[in-house]
Amino acid sequence: MTITSQIDGVSVTTQASIYFDGKCVSHGITLADGSKKSVGVVLPAALTFGTTAPEIMECVAGGCEYKLAGSNTWHRIGPGDRFSVPGQSSFDIRVSEAFHYICHYG
Repeated sequence: MTITSQIDGVSVTTQASIYFDGKCVSHGITLADGSKKSVGVVLPAALTFGTTAPEIMECVAGGCEYKLAGSNTWHRIGPGDRFSVPGQSSFDIRVSEAFHYICHYG
């Protein structure tokens, strides 16, 4: 389990994207090869996120429980763990402590 602590050589969108009345705050980043990611934090809450493209959610600090669309099973992850979400789908997330993440798109 490797925890990503720094991403070098990126362009950062300085204005934050704020979702769910401030329960999720993220910043978009673009890597030198043109690929996009976001980095952010989800504060304690129970939320549902929709996806357009496939996503990989990587936990860098804190933790959460998640459940993919169509499943009844909750999974717990912590620092260094990740989970994949198909495009055109959704996932439920339960956070009891701040969940710091990197979202890898595509």
